[in-house]
Amino acid sequence: MVGRDAPHFLAMLLSGCAAYLVGTTPISKRKATMASPESVPWNAQTSSGLAALLISAQAQTNARAALAVARAGLPIFPCVPSGKTPLTRHGFLDATTNVRQVSAWWGRWPDANLGVPTGPMSGVDVVDIDVRPTGDGYAAFDRVERQIGADSWAAWVTTPSGGTHLYYPADPGRPQSSWACGSAHVDFRGAGGYIIVPPSAVQIGGQPMSYRLIGTQADPRPVDSKRLRDALDPVHANRRLAGRIIRRSSGTDTSRLASWVAGRPEGERNQGLFWAACRLAETGHDRDTALSVLAAAGQDAGLLDREICTTITSAYRHAHPATSASSPPAAPATTAVPMREAVVL
Repeated sequence: MVGRDAPHFLAMLLSGCAAYLVGTTPISKRKATMASPESVPWNAQTSSGLAALLISAQAQTNARAALAVARAGLPIFPCVPSGKTPLTRHGFLDATTNVRQVSAWWGRWPDANLGVPTGPMSGVDVVDIDVRPTGDGYAAFDRVERQIGADSWAAWVTTPSGGTHLYYPADPGRPQSSWACGSAHVDFRGAGGYIIVPPSAVQIGGQPMSYRLIGTQADPRPVDSKRLRDALDPVHANRRLAGRIIRRSSGTDTSRLASWVAGRPEGERNQGLFWAACRLAETGHDRDTALSVLAAAGQDAGLLDREICTTITSAYRHAHPATSASSPPAAPATTAVPMREAVVL
């Protein structure tokens, strides 16, 4: 179980005294050893090495931490000070372990935050438990954590908003794409995503708040992001199953269309869903079929159920105006939107 009251253990963790593990016991009673900053080199499969790297990094300035991370072999790139937006042209795709390049970046932007790509580029996948005005993801994650084996994380970092990043070793033979489960307030960052790491900070209420490592555990294992997604939102799993049945019966391959919708970033999600629903309408699929095929993809993109239903209904009115009892609403542009795959926490 992961809780928001964890930061008060930070002092003990930084002194190397204890770490707090997942389990059925209260979080305050979970104890294990914490690697010292000088122990072993970082390795995606070695939690103590990851802990040592993060402990060492968060005790330094951003510039020194960036060099330490690069020297340890973890690719890194700069993001705006007190923010999450990349400072380089290609974002996380520019991430490198080249010390000369990293030194040049932080020489130019000494207060830049530290961005690390997730998935195959770094060997690290991350589950993000969000805290937002509309709710948080702690209860949802606690409910499924042990059920699907998500209790095998390597490192536990608190975020400035009060959320949590759980680091897992990525499975090198099975890359997993990033997704967002808005209904559960839990996101996954794997291939195509990136995270901000300690000692980076962002502004919360006008005050700088840092990312902080607060716990590690031994013998970490990769997390199955598909099982996690389905456990967090059974409706999503049922809709995905319905979509597969529809594809088999209709002979239409809609999986690529749904995957494209699921990957739309903020600012392109409604437009992308509208475009995809129009394509289904134009190829003879009814609205209920479109909902079965695209609703789960819209949720993955971060849209609410109400938005998904409204957008798909609007697309069908636009595609079949003669069958609509009312005038069709003004439609978003239906040209393809730019394919931007990076996802930030």
